[in-house]
Amino acid sequence: MDGQRSAALTTLGVGALAFNSALAVYTSWGDAGSVAFVLLADATLLLLFLCLRELERARGGAAAGGRRNIKAAVWTLTTLLTAMFASRVAALMPPAVAALVWAVAVATTAGGFWACFLS
Repeated sequence: MDGQRSAALTTLGVGALAFNSALAVYTSWGDAGSVAFVLLADATLLLLFLCLRELERARGGAAAGGRRNIKAAVWTLTTLLTAMFASRVAALMPPAVAALVWAVAVATTAGGFWACFLS
């Protein structure tokens, strides 16, 4: 995919995220916890996108230490998002299903760690 098309898709994706987030904040305006969740999730996603872009740029000739730091940031941000969404979903489920949600979240986080640092 050429750079101009990629930039247009990125802009479209960020625009859709902003619109959806504004709508979510509007509909949950009285609930400070939900508004904070939406804003934190958005900030985390935007930081993740920036880190992934830096990781793609560093692929060419950056030092291994720099790439490792970016990978650590990517893994940390994805772990944060996984925990955030698992906590929201598990709260709505019966205890057995909530335990399964958390088990899948832990497995996903462990798999991400393995993929980023051990493979």
